[in-house]
Amino acid sequence: MIDLIVSQGRVADRKPRMIEGAARIARALEQRYGLAGRWIGEPAPAADDDWSESLPQAEGQLNALGRAVGESIRAGHRTVLVSNTCPASIGTLPVVARELPEAVVLYIDGHGDFNTPATSSGYLGGMVLSAACGLWESGHGGGLPVSQAVLVGTRDIDEGEAELIAKAGVRVIPPAETTAENILDAIGDRPVWVHIDWDVLEPGHVPADYTVPDGLLPEQIRMVFETIPADRLLGVELAEFDATTDEEQNERAVAVVLDMVAPVFENVAENVPGNLVARAFAGR
Repeated sequence: MIDLIVSQGRVADRKPRMIEGAARIARALEQRYGLAGRWIGEPAPAADDDWSESLPQAEGQLNALGRAVGESIRAGHRTVLVSNTCPASIGTLPVVARELPEAVVLYIDGHGDFNTPATSSGYLGGMVLSAACGLWESGHGGGLPVSQAVLVGTRDIDEGEAELIAKAGVRVIPPAETTAENILDAIGDRPVWVHIDWDVLEPGHVPADYTVPDGLLPEQIRMVFETIPADRLLGVELAEFDATTDEEQNERAVAVVLDMVAPVFENVAENVPGNLVARAFAGR
């Protein structure tokens, strides 16, 4: 069974149509797969604020998303979170680390998101994975072992951030090396949680904030999902579709997204994810 969770509250949004972008993807998934999403939060205006302001402003939304993801995991369902921004995962990845301590997180993003307050330019979105790994205190927990965090498609990394990634030993699989063989090597025999920021793609396929060239192609994203054994894919997070005012462009982008993630919905191994959850709880 699939749980569709949709983030509709502001979490450091700097663009005014990110929340709408999440809603468009979610509605398309609901329609195609006959799902009823769990919509969380109320839209609020975007703002160009510092992380020290946007993080406390988003506390309620982050807590609600974390609770929803935890409930989905404990129910043994495959979780699909459609979020407006990557910072929404500050509330969810620590829950994944707690509930599924064996899970590998494939963090598929054009950026490392591994800055800390000491190295950040001020945007909360640049500090998501580092928060989940406990490099700084977000107030929403950490707990994700750096050995179980894998950056995929990442190519735009700040100098200070690169030092943190190297020191922590986080594996980076750049676009040219994003192959089925390397994905299988990275996940081993462990359960898998996938986070995607659409800026990981080569610009022109899906509108996203902070796009950078030389990215992954849509067929590579689909390949990742086709490569992960169905019984070990426990959750997926889809973030940062920056909806435009061009309806035809939005429709094309949504169609591209649905094609990329189709294996997530077509290859649901009933009950097996629940067994993996049980194994994760064993011995507590």
